[in-house]
Amino acid sequence: MYPNLYYVFEDFFGVKIGFLRFVNSFGFFVAIAFLVAAALLSRELKRKSKEGFFKPTERKIVVGGPATPGELVVNFLLGFLFGFKILALFFIGTEAMQDPQSYIFSGRGSWWLGLLTGGVFVWMKWRERKKQELKKPEERVVRIWPHDRVGEITVIALIVGLLGAKLFDIFENWSDFLKHPSDYIFSGGGLTFYGGLICAGLAIIYYARKHKFSVRHLADAVAPSLMIAYAIGRIGCQVAGDGDWGIYNSAYKVDGSNEIVLAVPNVMAHSSFFTKDGRIDSLPNKAFIKPSALGFLPDWMFAYHYPRNVNKMGIPIPGCTDAYCNRLIIPVFPTPFYETLMCSVLFLALWLVRKRIRLAGALFCLYLILNGMERFLIEKIRVNNQMELFGFHPTQAEVIALGLMVAGAAGWIFLAQKNRASLKKV
Repeated sequence: MYPNLYYVFEDFFGVKIGFLRFVNSFGFFVAIAFLVAAALLSRELKRKSKEGFFKPTERKIVVGGPATPGELVVNFLLGFLFGFKILALFFIGTEAMQDPQSYIFSGRGSWWLGLLTGGVFVWMKWRERKKQELKKPEERVVRIWPHDRVGEITVIALIVGLLGAKLFDIFENWSDFLKHPSDYIFSGGGLTFYGGLICAGLAIIYYARKHKFSVRHLADAVAPSLMIAYAIGRIGCQVAGDGDWGIYNSAYKVDGSNEIVLAVPNVMAHSSFFTKDGRIDSLPNKAFIKPSALGFLPDWMFAYHYPRNVNKMGIPIPGCTDAYCNRLIIPVFPTPFYETLMCSVLFLALWLVRKRIRLAGALFCLYLILNGMERFLIEKIRVNNQMELFGFHPTQAEVIALGLMVAGAAGWIFLAQKNRASLKKV
């Protein structure tokens, strides 16, 4: 388990680089997911533009002018934050690196470094514009294609998506949030994927309409990117051990040496680590023994105890004295790993059929169906809070997943009927 990149370098290369404690594994893979998604989206938008599905928009810009006050203010703020928090690490000492999260959300930092770095950033922007300055600034009209806006789209999806993911997680755990609000607000974990997907989707639809390009073709272009981004993001969940694991596999247990061994039947007496208030609950479990045909696969793919998990849940690891020294008492299904495999396969499926499905919006409908099916199935072996709904007890993710499948199927039927009607008129 690698809560942050410090542990990766320590384990693989035998070096200890304190600064890497600030690079959380989950955040690292989320960043990679966004970069990969942005690259694929840009490629798809270029392809669709060549096929005539998108048209450029025109915008007037002024070139050759000096740096504006707004640009100088923004650069100063960015430089100040960089100096106040990041550069200050080299002067504050190693204690901040032992608890990066507390340091980031605290008021600690270096004011003089912040002001100095902010001033440097302002000077760099002023100097850059000075080199490009003309005797008389010119107004020019530039053509902007949708693929030129991928950077803006990615930033919008990142900011709104993270806010939506955090809000949905709070709503899903409302009673516990009221007891421990700071644990949710100031935590880097606790992100609900569907919250991010829904909120980011609405924001991007608004953005597409504002800039007058086809929402349906944009949705088709982004569908494969969303699937592979989710697969990469789940790698971060698996590596960091952020609590998105499954129910426990009662066919296995962990012996004294932390090795997973087969144990049927396996009756566990401790389960309090699944709850934040210390209650002892009965936990759902399944007994699934690795098939003999898959004997070459490691046991952790079927039952994993998530050592050094970022939630610090479970029991202490003997001999460990670091910040993350807990592992689960009983091994659970590594559902993030399963989702990475499933969504990678689904991405390949979407990527292969993207040119064959010509009906605008249909590929995104297929994505909704596949995504909903995948999540609905994985919820059967995931630990999640259940809701009371018409006598049933589904999880929030199951309800949303079912809604996505219905919406995808309904959208496909609607688009197909609309297409047939338009063909009849011709």
